[in-house]
Amino acid sequence: MNGDPTDGDESLAGFTVGLTADRRWEEQAELLRRRGAAILHGPTIRTLPLGSVDDLFEVTQRLIRKPPTVVVANTGIGMRTWLSAAESWGLGDALLQAIGPAKIFARGPKASAAVHQAGLDVAGRSPSERMAELLDLMLSTDMSSARIAFQCHGDESPEAIARLRDVGAEVIEVPIYRWILPQDTGPAENLIRATIERSIHAVTFTSAPAIRNLLIVAQEMECGGPLLEALNTDVIAVTVGPVCESAARQVGVSNPITPDKWRLGPMIRTLSEALQATQQRTTLDGIPVALSGATVFVDGNAVGLSRRESELFRALLRRSPGFVTKRDLHLRIWGGAGDDHVVEVTVGRLRRKLGSPGAGVISVPRRGYAVRA
Repeated sequence: MNGDPTDGDESLAGFTVGLTADRRWEEQAELLRRRGAAILHGPTIRTLPLGSVDDLFEVTQRLIRKPPTVVVANTGIGMRTWLSAAESWGLGDALLQAIGPAKIFARGPKASAAVHQAGLDVAGRSPSERMAELLDLMLSTDMSSARIAFQCHGDESPEAIARLRDVGAEVIEVPIYRWILPQDTGPAENLIRATIERSIHAVTFTSAPAIRNLLIVAQEMECGGPLLEALNTDVIAVTVGPVCESAARQVGVSNPITPDKWRLGPMIRTLSEALQATQQRTTLDGIPVALSGATVFVDGNAVGLSRRESELFRALLRRSPGFVTKRDLHLRIWGGAGDDHVVEVTVGRLRRKLGSPGAGVISVPRRGYAVRA
């Protein structure tokens, strides 16, 4: 019975989850695999240096010669990358001495943690990780004569820098990294197809650019509409925090789910709860049956179903003990395309795969089909 969703409260056996991240995706995958889920990795983002090493070196020297009065710590990895680079140049202590007296504003807990790990203090932090909120906090004080070291990350940086310069601040951009489309979009295209075909059950997003890039690739494939339809109906969209959630809503994902704590672990737990809520259990012919994603567990033994077989079985289980008409099944699962004889064929295949419990999937004369528990 290994892998049976009834074996543990966190089991995701039978479900497939799509991952869009490039960084830390292996950690996500491992957390999900431990729960029994299958993984489809289709990165929609690639993290690259924003500028050359020479550019960062030159900016670092400028800030050491004339220290900033304000520092914007945009991301945790960006701050750590900058401090590590300075250390490799023999400038680590000089940089810390230069930025230590400054007011350091952090865009969220990860950036704040990186600042604290460097032995520095944080003057202010955006609780929601939104850059606009952090700017509001900064601009609540006089920034007209501030010399600001702004750690760029290639997403909201230009707009934020413009707002600071508009009030008279001197802004020195610290080039760290930017997010672009991967060179090979093939895996992302496979993820998009799987989402539209409903052969995966959820997609995770850990950065706003990953969401926007997914839609860019889908639009290039001329299937942006079907992708959003899938994410707004059958495939769960999971975002790691409010910044990702806002980006998802902006591109047309109407109801993404987001954990209360904006971290990878809580995101996986929130996803697990959402997927488990779709699991259905019954007893057919005295044998326990559990439908989990595209897998049905018959007395603990896993049986793979096709997308349409699993959708049909799920529709019958949801209506049980009532029936579902053939026409409703044809419209719901096939969109009304072709001959409704495909419903009978699919019911037959489902019965065979279920084995003896398949006798519990019954025909209701002149009405449709039902599950007899």
